[in-house]
Amino acid sequence: MGKMLVKRIRQGNNSTLSEIYVDNMLICYGLEDAVRELKIKSETAIPAGHYPLILNTYGAMNARYKRKFPVLHQGMIEIKEIPNYSYVYIHIGNNFGDTAGCLLVGESWELIEGDYELRRSKKAYLTLYQKLIRLMAKEQVLIAISNEGASNLVTSKIAKSDGVTNGIGLTI
Repeated sequence: MGKMLVKRIRQGNNSTLSEIYVDNMLICYGLEDAVRELKIKSETAIPAGHYPLILNTYGAMNARYKRKFPVLHQGMIEIKEIPNYSYVYIHIGNNFGDTAGCLLVGESWELIEGDYELRRSKKAYLTLYQKLIRLMAKEQVLIAISNEGASNLVTSKIAKSDGVTNGIGLTI
């Protein structure tokens, strides 16, 4: 069984930053909405847990990505079986305003005015998508979403970081 790990590492005012691993190799960074105890539609991170990945081949987002990546696209990678969530995809985006409850990916990140933003999202998406598609063609792939190691994740008011990032994920 293939494994994808979303390891949450930092929380902004409205955003949650993570590292994304496929079969124990760091591939890119992830961005979600804030971790909350109670779900607010399109504003709450995916609950920590283990979920299967599937290819969703219908819907407007699938059609957009098919037009954008006609040779590569085989369907949206959807995270299934999340309690009280539906149509949760891995996709391109840069800030918490782009998430709508989904998982965004990027090659690097910055902390801007108290929230995390991703950079080079399209490039990270294409890399991750190709790896996951190859794995999914051979076996079921599970995503594990973990809060372990993220000591600053809180469920309502978010503490601001005193640090400034250098654009490659290091606080200086």
